[in-house]
Amino acid sequence: MRVIAGSARGIRLKTVPGNRVRPTLDRAKETLFQVIGPYFDGGWVLDLFAGTGSLGIEALSRGCDRAVFVDRSRASVQTIRDNLQKTGFIERSEVHREDVRSALRKLVRRGIRFRLVFLDPPYRENLLVPVLKKVAEISLLRENGIVIAEHDFRLSPPDRVATLVAYRRLTFGEAAITLYAPDADE
Repeated sequence: MRVIAGSARGIRLKTVPGNRVRPTLDRAKETLFQVIGPYFDGGWVLDLFAGTGSLGIEALSRGCDRAVFVDRSRASVQTIRDNLQKTGFIERSEVHREDVRSALRKLVRRGIRFRLVFLDPPYRENLLVPVLKKVAEISLLRENGIVIAEHDFRLSPPDRVATLVAYRRLTFGEAAITLYAPDADE
């Protein structure tokens, strides 16, 4: 696993010990970023259920200003910090070890609005739709922001969750990614 493009291109990232975290494959990450925008001119990124932090780190490498990483696993949080140190993005990042719902409540109080929200919950915990709904309800996205939701390819998440509308789906082996944007009519 490595950073695909941008200022940290080619840097190999650490993985979380054990088999509880399934990192997004380089091939999937490369395709995803070609779809959502190969490079960015600023903005904040939120990486929920961050695991290794590779998606948020990729966004930083490609020009996003700041990233917030959230994971409840001690091993994941340490891996994210190590990867941020390796890439030189530690000063442009926040890492929170807590439940995603608790982190969302704190973020809404801070008034931060994100350009990208990466959402990759454990497949078996059925958290995708409830967290999508919460992200929409608390207006975490800035104008033209998107939510990138990774899930099992057999799952068909709803086309609409509150104010978020699915506009594209990508499949990579056993994983799929559905892209959501705020409804323009809302």
